[in-house]
Amino acid sequence: MEANNHQIVDYSAVLEAQYGALGTPERAKFDEEAYAFYTSQILLDARKNARLTQEELAKRIGANKSYISRIEKGITVPSVATFYRIINALGLTIELKPAL
Repeated sequence: MEANNHQIVDYSAVLEAQYGALGTPERAKFDEEAYAFYTSQILLDARKNARLTQEELAKRIGANKSYISRIEKGITVPSVATFYRIINALGLTIELKPAL
């Protein structure tokens, strides 16, 4: 929800007005970029919490520092396999469970 001129606005309507309706190419592009940014921030925070530099993480997964940088900036989205290698290198786990 968003407050605007003391009115409560439905956030779905705001997204639709700015990026198009669900299922449109414009909205799909926005959603993809939003997921990339969200993923990048999770990985950035996890790396910092693990007290690793980008270079140290890159060495652990067999990549280079610039690749890690591009992931953390949301420019590059890692493959699922690379994502799992990063998670493992950071000492984390992922739990997959059915949505409620």
